[in-house]
Amino acid sequence: MKYVDEFRAPRLVGLLAGAIQKECPRQETTFMEVCGTHTQNFRRFGLHKILPPQLKLLAGPGCPVCVSAPDFIDRAILYARLPGTIIATYGDMLRVPGSASTLEKERARGASVHLVYSALEALLLAQKNPRHKVIFLAVGFETTAPTIALTVRAAFRAGVKNLFFFSSLKLIPPAMRHLLTRGMGPKIRGFLCPGHVSSIIGIKPYDFIAKSYTIGCCIAGFEPHDMLQGILSLIRQHKDRTPGVVNQYRRLVKPCGNRRAQRIIADVFEVSRADWRGLGVIEASGLRLRKRLREFDAEHAIPVPAVTPARKGTGDVSCRCQEVLAAQISPVECPLFRKKCSPSRPLGPCMVSSEGVCNAYYRYR
Repeated sequence: MKYVDEFRAPRLVGLLAGAIQKECPRQETTFMEVCGTHTQNFRRFGLHKILPPQLKLLAGPGCPVCVSAPDFIDRAILYARLPGTIIATYGDMLRVPGSASTLEKERARGASVHLVYSALEALLLAQKNPRHKVIFLAVGFETTAPTIALTVRAAFRAGVKNLFFFSSLKLIPPAMRHLLTRGMGPKIRGFLCPGHVSSIIGIKPYDFIAKSYTIGCCIAGFEPHDMLQGILSLIRQHKDRTPGVVNQYRRLVKPCGNRRAQRIIADVFEVSRADWRGLGVIEASGLRLRKRLREFDAEHAIPVPAVTPARKGTGDVSCRCQEVLAAQISPVECPLFRKKCSPSRPLGPCMVSSEGVCNAYYRYR
């Protein structure tokens, strides 16, 4: 507890908040916190209440459940309906709406959908059920990719033939480039970069943002002191016109990242295009299994037809999650927010996930 308290001490929080108030430009300034955990913790700790009103914080596409494309959800539902098939998935995916159903509804109708906390649990599930095809929904960013890659390796070495991976793994830096090149949302003056992703990829993948777009970046941790120091760093970079990549989270993030994890990812996966809810198809922003491991690729081994989703890819066409994810509107601008849509009855993925921005705005309003 002493370690945690060091990063939540009210006195230092007050000093950092005062420095931000003093140094923040008078004109409206917009930063983006890319990670869903940053979004949650900003509001959980009430930091949004102590920032100057002209400082705007946008939530980025850093919630892996939220950015899973509607077609991915629809295909997962089709897999769940196949006889002799077990779906292994993280809990948040259960209630993400597809065009006409959810995995939760399919499980209530008799589909075999198992909640797991890791890819390794899916491997154990496959070994215990050799007569079933077990499909693991591989959802996440660079942070979860190494453990999934290790599970693929383990399945290959153990000769497991009934485990398959349906990948929605995505890469964060290409999505950040996409936001900048497509001009989505208000003008972004700085990025608060995700700490956990950066612990894997390091600092260099963000260099292009400072060099090509003259926008500052700060890799920050998730405690109040971390996030406030990150914001103060972005303010100073913007004010002094010295954009770069500052590593505030040095206790976890090394400049080169985790090279062993990088090698594991590169050994099992190759970079591919990926479809992001709200952002569309982004080149070189996803991960798929290499050809030598295609026997574990659900799309290759167990093809299902593509589904034409509803206009918004959710159960309610008036849900505006897509625009929230593209930084075009805030959750409170969605007509369903807190009226028809809540964590107990979510109509879109941004309210479903514990890392979703709508969920954060609702819980810590």
